[in-house]
Amino acid sequence: MMPLSDFVVALKDNPYFGAGFGLVGVGTALALARKGAQYGMIAFRRHYMITLEVPSRDKSYQWLLSWISHYAKRTQHLSVETSYLQHDSGRISTKFDFVPSPGNHFIWYQGKWIRIERNREKQMIDLHTGTPWESVTFTALGSNRNIFFNILSEARELALQQQEGKTVMYTAMGSEWRQFGFPRRRRPLRSVVLEKGVVEKIVQDVMDFISTPKWYIERGIPYRRGYLLYGPPGCGKSSFITALSGELQYSICLMSLSDRSLSDDRLNHLLSVAPQQSIILLEDVDAAFVSRDLAAENPSAYQGMGRLTFSGLLNALDGVASTEARIVFMTTNHIDRLDPALIRPGRVDVKQYIGYCSHWQLAQMFQRFYPDHPASLAVEFAHTALAVSNQISAAQVQGHFMLYKLDPTEAVKNVERIIH
Repeated sequence: MMPLSDFVVALKDNPYFGAGFGLVGVGTALALARKGAQYGMIAFRRHYMITLEVPSRDKSYQWLLSWISHYAKRTQHLSVETSYLQHDSGRISTKFDFVPSPGNHFIWYQGKWIRIERNREKQMIDLHTGTPWESVTFTALGSNRNIFFNILSEARELALQQQEGKTVMYTAMGSEWRQFGFPRRRRPLRSVVLEKGVVEKIVQDVMDFISTPKWYIERGIPYRRGYLLYGPPGCGKSSFITALSGELQYSICLMSLSDRSLSDDRLNHLLSVAPQQSIILLEDVDAAFVSRDLAAENPSAYQGMGRLTFSGLLNALDGVASTEARIVFMTTNHIDRLDPALIRPGRVDVKQYIGYCSHWQLAQMFQRFYPDHPASLAVEFAHTALAVSNQISAAQVQGHFMLYKLDPTEAVKNVERIIH
């Protein structure tokens, strides 16, 4: 029988065994090296790299795509985004923006290379938009996150520049606010002529509210303000709110309480996620709910048209879970149809009647349309118009002036056509 020592020597001298042992050793060494490189890369990324991921649902996502398109100009893999621009002349033009397509892109920013990875999940769909779920990941060397703060700030400023001088309209889509159409030119406040002193009164009240948040906090008063504009149709309620938003440089969040898909929870959520510096506009609130006195005659009318309940509306406006730092404007043509609980102080702080044109309004509107003609002609127009009817809306007056854009004398002569 061969001793153990001789057996080991025989294996050592065997060329096949030596070759196999060497291969095993090389394989083990490569595996260890690969595993070590993986751990080393993980440790390097953890301690010497910083990453920012922005999902497509985040408000800054579209801002960042526009910002990337300004810096990644040399990339050859692009996606197109089409938008529309409204010029001062009223003409609409088409604008094409090229943004990096899904994949990896590199840009040089503030002395550093930044890798931008745009991911698109084909198997995941955003239920609200119906588009694939996306995200953008920024990766840079170092551990100072200020570089990402700078990128986000620049992206925001770039987006604001594109909307400068414009009023952005939002509408409720699902559980979020979506931009409605393209930004509109701001309407000058002086273009809306209400009864003398009304515009100044409301503007001053809104400005006082915006400038005194600390006053509300110190006294434990919820920091929100509600306004109700009521009166006949066509007298300037919606036009004034649009002009006011332009004066304040606010956007408008338009919501219909008659929407059948609107529920108590959805209304509360939408009010809590409304864009900052925006006016929430609830038009024709009488179309959704009527007062309990009127509902006594017709009980089914008080239930509203959708899943939104009257108590849910009251809680959203002035309940425990209602949000603060909020401006709500409501309009109605029939204030007598509204429940007193809806328009009590705390839910509606300022009520303002916007009625038919007075003598002063008619004269002022005439002078705005025909600034180069004497004031005596404006007074004559106002006097003649009121002789025809004392229930003339601002919309009727504007429509009448549009028929005689360049001939104010004919506008006065044919003033009886204003009510037709």
